[in-house]
Amino acid sequence: MHKTILQTLCIGAGLMLAACANTPPPNARQSAGQTDPTTAAPTTGYLSAAAIPSSASLLPAPPSPGSAAMARDEEINRSALAMNGTPRWEWAIRDSVLTFPAAAKTFSCAMNIPVSEDRTPRLIALLRRTLVDAGRATGEAKQLYMRTRPFVVNGKPICTPDREAGLRRDGSYPSGHSSVGWAFGLVLSEVSPQQTNAILARARAFGQSRLVCNVHWQSDVEEGRMVATAVVAQLHSEPAFRDDIAAARVEVEALRAQGLTTDGNCEAETQALNSWK
Repeated sequence: MHKTILQTLCIGAGLMLAACANTPPPNARQSAGQTDPTTAAPTTGYLSAAAIPSSASLLPAPPSPGSAAMARDEEINRSALAMNGTPRWEWAIRDSVLTFPAAAKTFSCAMNIPVSEDRTPRLIALLRRTLVDAGRATGEAKQLYMRTRPFVVNGKPICTPDREAGLRRDGSYPSGHSSVGWAFGLVLSEVSPQQTNAILARARAFGQSRLVCNVHWQSDVEEGRMVATAVVAQLHSEPAFRDDIAAARVEVEALRAQGLTTDGNCEAETQALNSWK
């Protein structure tokens, strides 16, 4: 039986696990709401099913065995495996979490603001809805190619062993986490344009964490960013998205006017993420 897009996301990206248990199987292109575990309200994306970019049409096939592109993926994978047990590995575990508010707090240091449900509710609402669209958009290509994940090939540990069984059944290409993280980066760069460089660097590191975790190949991550770029371009056609961007910007500017800054351990984060890029 073919997985639905929502089922694929629940396994592969860990998106809003409460939704996975309670959502009936939709058609692969059907718009589906999700329930975020931090609130009783349903969380839906901004885009209709018809407006979601088609990753199967957008992306090339993943690298074939024996190709130069596959050799590159394998070389980078070997480098990433050396991070097991280091602070970079621990940060990759943190980056695997896509529930809120933790997923939004990922960018607290990059934006230099405190991120929480009470201080940045509009920002978190914006990212919740963006996550749904960026994650759903990877589903077609995942189902089409069902690429084997690196840990299945190399037999090495992953950073989230509790998810291993599900990941074995889920396609590796493209990376749902990378799509979500890069979409977050693009959106937050509009909310806080003065921090664009730091935000996009953090978004890139978020995707690279999937290599450190040994659950994706480099090309999975890179094409996840391509999907995210297409999604965010499409999001700008939605008035609700544009309104939420404006509201989140006002919210962030108010925090800056109060002189509030992040409460994250930014020095440790920077050192860990810079240890392997």
